[in-house]
Amino acid sequence: MRALTLFFAALTLSGCAAINKPDIFTEAAEIDPISPEMLALQQQPTPKFAIPVAVYAFRDQTGQYKPQANVSSFSTAVTQGATSMLVQTLLNTGWFDPVEREGLQNLLTERKIIRQQQDKDQELPTLAHARLLFEGGIIAYDTDTSTGGIGLEYYGIGVSELFRKDQITLYLRAVDAHTGKVLISVSATKQIFSQELRAGFFRYLSLNRLAEAETGYTTNEPVQLCVKQALEAAVIEIIERGQQKGYWSST
Repeated sequence: MRALTLFFAALTLSGCAAINKPDIFTEAAEIDPISPEMLALQQQPTPKFAIPVAVYAFRDQTGQYKPQANVSSFSTAVTQGATSMLVQTLLNTGWFDPVEREGLQNLLTERKIIRQQQDKDQELPTLAHARLLFEGGIIAYDTDTSTGGIGLEYYGIGVSELFRKDQITLYLRAVDAHTGKVLISVSATKQIFSQELRAGFFRYLSLNRLAEAETGYTTNEPVQLCVKQALEAAVIEIIERGQQKGYWSST
């Protein structure tokens, strides 16, 4: 029986060793790759002139903080940089030409400094205006929308796998800057997946002799990447609906 126990322990640990584990070494920084959906959009015809658009703010409207047991946390559950993500997404499409509005006060201050230093007979070009405004925000972050797992334990040897799904929802609308009319409004939802895999061995081999071993890892999908994917899906949907309604068209 002792030999059988050691055999199962070795088999369990060897099986866990075969699992692909994350690299423990620090990896070099890299530029985020463009998603396949965005690449497919870029390969399609684009308008002759990109539509000037502005994004003043795309905020987290959930008001949620990261859940932590027995700890008061003031770290938000979702990213506060969604405005920058949306501007980058609009720029990547090839359909829109974003103008700076989130840092408008900084831009106006810098232009004032330039005026003070240049000749009086020189004039700065006027600021570019936007034809469309993109408004909206992250309106929901639901945790534990789906949980589950599977496990097996026999004679002190166990293997288990757990998973959890969260969900993020955002709304995005395109507004005509001349009339204030909401042209298109869409919502996008993205699942956030987390997984835990563990295996362990716990057994008294004899009196005062305890054998114990445990291994495993967890994988958590980054929330900010899920926000980015949801934004891309919403922007692509707005482009397609705008074409169907005749608001804009490709060349």
